[in-house]
Amino acid sequence: MSVVKINVLTVPEDQRETLEKRFAARAGAVESSDGFEWFELLRPVEGTDTYLVYTRWRSEEDFERWRDGRGQAAHAGSQGDKPRPAATGATLWSFEVVQQAAPRQD
Repeated sequence: MSVVKINVLTVPEDQRETLEKRFAARAGAVESSDGFEWFELLRPVEGTDTYLVYTRWRSEEDFERWRDGRGQAAHAGSQGDKPRPAATGATLWSFEVVQQAAPRQD
């Protein structure tokens, strides 16, 4: 079964637009990675400053390969021009998918 990685980002209100624009600018950066299955950026709506970055991978090894390769490159900037992070904190949660369901196809 797949593995899910949820990056929990603390983003002050004045940095929300910056964070969302940065993710939009990187659209397509992960989609062609071997083993990648799904991505969602979840914006908070109920009085919290926590964004969730949800990705699903075929295996832990696929995620690690992306993280140590293309993922690392996507988060690196050139010396001197790397913008300040929009998030003030980050935690990575890891899960294995043990059950899943999809809408019925009639």
